[in-house]
Amino acid sequence: MSDSSLRLVWVYPDLLSTYGDQGNALVVERRARQRRLNVSRIDVRSDQPIPTSGDIYLIGGGEDRPQRLAAERLRRDGGLNRAVANGAIVFSVCAGYQILGHEFVNDLGRPEAGLGLLDVVSVRGDGERCVGDVLADIDPRLGLPPLTGFENHQGITHVGPSARPLATVRYGKGNGTGDGTEGAYNDTVFGTYMHGPVMARNPQIADLLLKLALDVNALPPVDDQWYEALRTERIAAAGQPA
Repeated sequence: MSDSSLRLVWVYPDLLSTYGDQGNALVVERRARQRRLNVSRIDVRSDQPIPTSGDIYLIGGGEDRPQRLAAERLRRDGGLNRAVANGAIVFSVCAGYQILGHEFVNDLGRPEAGLGLLDVVSVRGDGERCVGDVLADIDPRLGLPPLTGFENHQGITHVGPSARPLATVRYGKGNGTGDGTEGAYNDTVFGTYMHGPVMARNPQIADLLLKLALDVNALPPVDDQWYEALRTERIAAAGQPA
């Protein structure tokens, strides 16, 4: 590993941090420091340009109007797209997940262009809102244990041919299409509907992002006792009636 700092970018905390997803940035930063990695974190507000030199970009969830404003500013800025073109890793949640796709429905009920970084299209569902604990088996290619999270969304997201579903749900609605899929990813861009924050429940995701950013196959072990206690509790709760 080089002596240069690993650059972690938390995108638009003033618009897209409604559901505690900033915890994902805290976990990635913590997991890096536990391994004595030199990491710097930049919180980029929506009135600031997106730096293109980051290694890992994190985007959280938000309400409908802030989601539209975030999408407009990210399209106009263009920095996140340039960063991905340079090989950066992106992990997004809920509203952030929809923004990374081709299109979603905004707060005005109209189609809103996304960034086109993931081959997904999101529409608004007519049925019950997807709310509750989720337990899902992640794509075996990623080599991680089952995921636990909490979903709260009305969106339905269809995954196109150039993306893969992130996981298959055992409990919960996931993408809301009825096909059992949850989230989507390609080589460097990931999206999910799972809050929690999802990396506090599943620190292996944070480790995956670190490995991808560092281009390594393994990381030094760290103490996972607290994380595993939380995972055990939430996995057990996922199958229980509310």
